[in-house]
Amino acid sequence: MKTVCDFCKTEYSLDAAPTGPVKCAVCGHTWTIPRQTRRSPILVFIAALCALLAAAVFAFAVMYQHRVTEIQNHPLVAQLDDISIESDEENGTSQFVVDGRVVNRSSQIYGVPGLVVISYDAAGNIVARQRFLPPATLLDAGASANFRHTLSVPIDNVDKISVELETQGD
Repeated sequence: MKTVCDFCKTEYSLDAAPTGPVKCAVCGHTWTIPRQTRRSPILVFIAALCALLAAAVFAFAVMYQHRVTEIQNHPLVAQLDDISIESDEENGTSQFVVDGRVVNRSSQIYGVPGLVVISYDAAGNIVARQRFLPPATLLDAGASANFRHTLSVPIDNVDKISVELETQGD
């Protein structure tokens, strides 16, 4: 154990913690070395476990609040389930068929806006935007409604397809 004289700053190295006052051999100053308390490994483990539990509860609360806020801001969502290609033998053309659903994630009934299917090329540029009517006019709390839409865009230059709910600006 190391200690330093409070008066002349002489350093000492001791084998064990002294039980009483210590006297400096250089200046004669006497001081008491505070007893070092040992931390129990079990208490350190419990403290670390409590801190980890508190961090987990905090993370859960933040994620839950984010989800609640997200549902409040966007109670309805459009989800793609499948994109397939169907051939029209009469015309000799192929078209994309988009299957999906509109989901009401809230605890209230909501009116369903129109849907917009957006086609993108390989560079991420919009090839086409097609609007179509929703599968239902109203959705109960927690309910969903399936939709199916055939795109009129040629399949050659389409790399990605997404579906969105129509907003006021669309």
